[in-house]
Amino acid sequence: MFKEKLQPFIDRHNEITRLLSSPDIASDITHMTELSKEQSGLNELVEQAKIYIETAEAIEENKELLGDEELGDLAKEELSELEPMLPKLEADIKILMLPKDKNDDKNIILELRAGAGGDEAALFVADVFRMYSRYAEQVRWKIEIMSSSDGTAGGFKEIIAQISGENVYAELKYEGGIHRVQRVPDTETQGRVHTSAITAAVIPEVDDVEVDIKPNEIKMDTYRSSGCGGQSVNTTDSAVRLTHLPTGIVAAIQDEKSQHKNKAKAMKVLKARVYEHMLQASLDESASQRKLQVGSGARSEKIRTYNYPQNRITDHRIGLTLYALDDIMSNGNLKLIFEPLMAHARTEAIKEAGL
Repeated sequence: MFKEKLQPFIDRHNEITRLLSSPDIASDITHMTELSKEQSGLNELVEQAKIYIETAEAIEENKELLGDEELGDLAKEELSELEPMLPKLEADIKILMLPKDKNDDKNIILELRAGAGGDEAALFVADVFRMYSRYAEQVRWKIEIMSSSDGTAGGFKEIIAQISGENVYAELKYEGGIHRVQRVPDTETQGRVHTSAITAAVIPEVDDVEVDIKPNEIKMDTYRSSGCGGQSVNTTDSAVRLTHLPTGIVAAIQDEKSQHKNKAKAMKVLKARVYEHMLQASLDESASQRKLQVGSGARSEKIRTYNYPQNRITDHRIGLTLYALDDIMSNGNLKLIFEPLMAHARTEAIKEAGL
């Protein structure tokens, strides 16, 4: 029975409550913090579990009273109210029972790069970045551009930004992969539709505890910046390129006039990329975790097509097609895509967990 699956969570919650009142735990701040965090994560689940158990027991009691001459009608009336509640409670609890992604509440490093399509791909990088920026405004996230490389006809060959706020990774983690655009470029005189592509990477931001990069594992090169940024950008070796020797992963930043600031930004990007490398390696080793992803999560996977002539956007991983491209691109109405993606991920996770 589903009710029996809930009892271990209630028992663990009770055990944590008992441990937190122990003098031994009170003197161990680290352990107490860990237990408090675990309990906080269980609070809503346990509250809903108790309501579910009480409702299920009330249903059983009323069923036993159906044959009673005096209480049968009342029992029937209560059952008509209680029984529809149970499936909804069960569905909500299954979501709460799923293991939490430890990265969900983290800020991210967003990297967008032009791929096939030349100038048109660079213009689309700018369009997609604007789309994410408008969504960020709606949910009050902060965006800071860390590095950018302009396209020859506008847009960006590459743009790297930090996005910070509440549940950033939780909402954007399925955006990594190839975004394909189909539209008529401004330079196309015969009205032909061209297909271009860009690559997106969404990397959770990490701290020193999660990724310990030792100084002797980093090679630092400095060079003169190119492009805009003021006269001093081009006359000093302010640009910084960091290489993580064990993995060969590189991060280069040149946007700031200060070498110190560029190095700090490059280190932040490098740590995130090394963490992503470690994360992907662990996913590759775990078939069960891989099933919980929406798609493969690989940068080489084509995840979405943006068709401008038909005002159509298609997410290939879940078979979602919407004729609302203008609303999504112009207004950042990404909830239309994010909510079905997250619902699909939850459904797959529930199946995988056998709930």
